Amino acid sequence: MRSTAITGQGRATSASRKNRAVKPALKVGAVLASLALVATGCGNKAQAPGEGSDYPKGPVTVNVPSEPGSGWDTTARALVEALQKEKIVSSPLPVQNKPGGTGCMWMTSMMQQEKGKDDQIAITSLASQTMKARGLCEFGPEDTTLIATMYVEDFMVVSPDKGDIKSVEDLVKALKKDPQKVTVAASGDDTLPFALFAKEAGVDPADINFVNYEGGGEQTTAMLNGDAKVAIAGLSEFRSVLESGDIKPLVTFAKEPLQAPFDSVPTAADSGYDVALGNWRGVYGPAEMPQEAVDYWAKTLEEVSETKTWKDTLDKNQWAPEFLTGDEAEKYAEDTAATVEEGVKETELGNSK
Repeated sequence: MRSTAITGQGRATSASRKNRAVKPALKVGAVLASLALVATGCGNKAQAPGEGSDYPKGPVTVNVPSEPGSGWDTTARALVEALQKEKIVSSPLPVQNKPGGTGCMWMTSMMQQEKGKDDQIAITSLASQTMKARGLCEFGPEDTTLIATMYVEDFMVVSPDKGDIKSVEDLVKALKKDPQKVTVAASGDDTLPFALFAKEAGVDPADINFVNYEGGGEQTTAMLNGDAKVAIAGLSEFRSVLESGDIKPLVTFAKEPLQAPFDSVPTAADSGYDVALGNWRGVYGPAEMPQEAVDYWAKTLEEVSETKTWKDTLDKNQWAPEFLTGDEAEKYAEDTAATVEEGVKETELGNSK
C-alpha cells in the first residue's frame, strides 16, 4: 500500500505565485504518491462590488474555529492587523474564537445557523478537509462559500528541549520500539502528515498514540507538562517557544529546507522519508453568502495580499503565498480534498481513530 502526501511549492517568496490556477499531479513511487500544486496560468480575479455599495454596513466578525495560539488564530489576527494597518477596511473586524471539534463545530454553524449572512467570515485550511475525510465532520472547505486561499505552511514535528527525543533519528527509533509510548500531540486534522511519516518509517499508523489538542498553544503546554513526547503543527504555531528554547524542532515536512533561523532543521526527505506536506489556509463565508459580500471580500483579500504588511507576515512565519479566488480556489479545494481522502484511506485514519 502506498502513502500520499500533499506538497506545497517550497520556499516561494511573497512576491511570487499570485493569482494563479493550480492543479494536483499525482507522482506515484514505490511507497508514496505526492500531490504537486503546479501553475497553469493566471485566472479570474474577483469582481469588485457594484458602485455605490454600502457593504459592509457594520462589523464583520472574523471567526477562528480553535483556541488562541493555533494557526487559524494567527492567520485571522494577522489578516485583521494588515487590513486595518493598511486602511483597507474601516468597519470593525472583531476576532472571535469558536473552538470545538477541530473546526467542525463552527464550520457546521456557518453551513446551517449562519446560512445566508453577510457579517461572518472564518479561517479554514487543509486541516478541515482531513477532518471530513476521516469521517469526523460532515463539511469541508469545498462545501462552503470559499472566498480565497491565502498561503501554504509547512508542518513541523517538535519535542520538549528537556525531553529524551532530540532528533528525527531518536523519534523513529522510539516509534519502532513502542509507538504507544510516544504520545503525539496533534489537532485531529494534523494526524495525517505524521501518519504518512510513520508509515514511511515502517511503523503502522494505527499504532500511533495520538492525543487531540486544539492548536499549538495547547500542544506546547502538553509537552512542557510532560503529557506529550512530541507534537506536530505548522511552524508559526510553535515559533515563539522555539525561539525561547523551550522546545526543539525535530523534522519538517517541507519540500525544501526552511529559511533561517530554522534552516538547520532537517526535512523528512533529507532524512530518508519521502513525505512532503503543506497546509493551505484561507477564508470562507457562510453557505449562500450574498454575492455582494463574496465579491467584496475576494477583492479586499486580494488587495491585502499585495501589501507590505501582509508580505512581511508571510516572510516572518515562512508562509508561502497561495492566493486564489473564485473558480480557481474552489477547484484547488476540491482537488486537495480528493488527495487528502486518498491519504486517509492509505494510512487507515478513518473515524475509528
